[in-house]
Amino acid sequence: MDFNLDDDQRQLVDELRRFCDGEIAPKAEQRDQEGCFENGLIEQLGEMGLLGLYVPTEYGGTGLDIVTYVVAVEELSRACAATGILMSAHHSLCVDPILNYGTEEQKQKYLPKLSSGEWIGCLALTEPGSGSDAGAARCMAVEKGDGWHITGTKNFVTNGRESHVFLLIAVTDPDDKRRRLSAFIVEKGTPGFELGKFEKKLGIRASSTAELIFEDCVIPKENLLGERGRGFRIALSTLDGGRLGVAAQAIGISQAALEAATDYAKTRVQFGRPIAKFQAIQWKLADMEMGIAGSRILTRHGAWLKQNKQAYECEAAMAKLFASEVSSRVTNAAIQVFGGYGYCADYPVERHLRDAKITELYEGTSEIQRLVIARKLLTEPQWVTRG
Repeated sequence: MDFNLDDDQRQLVDELRRFCDGEIAPKAEQRDQEGCFENGLIEQLGEMGLLGLYVPTEYGGTGLDIVTYVVAVEELSRACAATGILMSAHHSLCVDPILNYGTEEQKQKYLPKLSSGEWIGCLALTEPGSGSDAGAARCMAVEKGDGWHITGTKNFVTNGRESHVFLLIAVTDPDDKRRRLSAFIVEKGTPGFELGKFEKKLGIRASSTAELIFEDCVIPKENLLGERGRGFRIALSTLDGGRLGVAAQAIGISQAALEAATDYAKTRVQFGRPIAKFQAIQWKLADMEMGIAGSRILTRHGAWLKQNKQAYECEAAMAKLFASEVSSRVTNAAIQVFGGYGYCADYPVERHLRDAKITELYEGTSEIQRLVIARKLLTEPQWVTRG
């Protein structure tokens, strides 16, 4: 497997980096302070083709591959972690399941608008009483003559404020432990559905994290996504793809912190010379680069497996786990390079540290990723040595 970018991918990355450096990065601090995205940002991302990156062209997408997608998420997150997860959650948690499980009618209806940025999408899975234990959801969807009647609450919904399309996981068969949940497409503005509170967060503050409230919300029967009773499987496979996106986000945050620390170390003079001349600083930078390189290989490997329709659940868990924990270490080390200045908001590394922490939590905590990996090792020992 060769994860080096080809000429077309390099050209896209070069164009994206110029766009990020010119348009995204300069307003990252403003987004963090204001807690929202500026007007026109989503339209810009849509015009760049970044909101339907691996959607086939027949559905209005750019038609690229998933390795290119994770590289793009990394670049956006290097400039602004909140913007990176806007794109990643939209793709991985809404576009991807519609692409994989939707009927032809659903694909034709939703994917062109999602790919253009006219609509943004999200996943409504977590509830106040069910986080890591997603199967314990209580939000109900009852089938009646005129459609599905939904009642319940979801929380921690990334992109909740911006979204027009909500992929909802709800209980349809409470007495069937294996086929208890189903997946649905809910549109913004549906009667009985409203947004609740928005969370105030440590990091990625521009990215909305919303509560959703359903009170006898009625959606058409054709808004069932996939088969009835297959919602848990759809949720798990969706999260696998989401973990690759979060891993790429973590890499972007790490890269931004490393670049800031390296530049600062070259110019900060102590004891008569730049601190980059001191071995203690050099070793920090070397460890940061090594962790980022390992994260990038794991993430692109997982993306390559997904692109080639091979099993990638465990590889996605490893990529997300490793990249997120590396990101926390790298951003913490970057503050140490800056010293007291790194603790101040005048420099970006304190924001990078705050942004990095969430990558260890959403799309499954680090503990859940270790559980996924361990189960694979214990049930499929031959997986360890596969090429």
